[in-house]
Amino acid sequence: MIKNKTIFITGGAGFIANTIISKLIENNQIIIYDNFHRDTFSSSPYFKHKNVKVIEGDVLDFNLLVESMKGVDLVIHAAGIAGIDTVIKKPTVTMRVNMIGTANALEAARINNISDRFIDFSTSEVFGSMAFQSAEDDNTVAGSAGEARWTYAVSKLAGEHLSFAYHREFGLPTVSVRPFNVYGPGQTGEGAIQVFIKKALKNEDITIHGDGTQIRAWCYIDDFVDCLMRCLDEPKAIGESFNIGNARAITTILGLAEAVCRVLKSESKILFVPPLSADIALRIPSVIKSKKILKFKAKVDLEEGILRTADWIKNNLI
Repeated sequence: MIKNKTIFITGGAGFIANTIISKLIENNQIIIYDNFHRDTFSSSPYFKHKNVKVIEGDVLDFNLLVESMKGVDLVIHAAGIAGIDTVIKKPTVTMRVNMIGTANALEAARINNISDRFIDFSTSEVFGSMAFQSAEDDNTVAGSAGEARWTYAVSKLAGEHLSFAYHREFGLPTVSVRPFNVYGPGQTGEGAIQVFIKKALKNEDITIHGDGTQIRAWCYIDDFVDCLMRCLDEPKAIGESFNIGNARAITTILGLAEAVCRVLKSESKILFVPPLSADIALRIPSVIKSKKILKFKAKVDLEEGILRTADWIKNNLI
């Protein structure tokens, strides 16, 4: 268990960070560093907590990052541009924030002699458009140049390479995590499950981009954060990367929409529109490494996760 530490979270106002904060806040000091472009934190129960300090800042502001990270034990670098709509509309910003922002965070951590852990958020998209039971040491891909979708994967992959480089060259205790379709209470933005649930609760049409045959493995937020906590605490995690996902909660996008409608007893119609960009046909992780080193196993199945997420959405967003 992490206790009596000062923990610095970039992107600390975001969805995943909020759940991380809930697990650490009672026994540690938390510094939230965020530009509040997306803000889940201000409406959370931890907004006024005595153990929280908020710094409004951007990861592209190197000097502020260095100053803000003084006296910190652990860094969780969760800041980044995500969401396919945003990535397509702003590929330049995506590349700058995800690459330069990660470089800034790593260098600030080196300057401040971060001794416990630096967690870098990568992405499952580094495995490309066809990823079946992909293991951490499988080849990663960059996609075709000029296709906006791959700017996200490339930027995250560059950050992951840099994290490993900082560990090898400077001894920074880095760990890279590759989230596989994380969802759950508190999610904002463009995630498919929460978008489908919002529509289903209102019996509105659910729109699928493409033919709906894209296959995903869906990971509930509590499972993801459980694994992340193990990355913070397990010495063997240092210098490694981990797929974090639920290899059992697998369905097509159409199957997901149908499951949401069935579980929530919704009368929504499912409609199909052309895809926004190049898509991921298949994305299922191998979780053998996280089970072996971190003793992690996802617990929440898809239907239970849908119900929990729907309850939160009904109480907070609708």
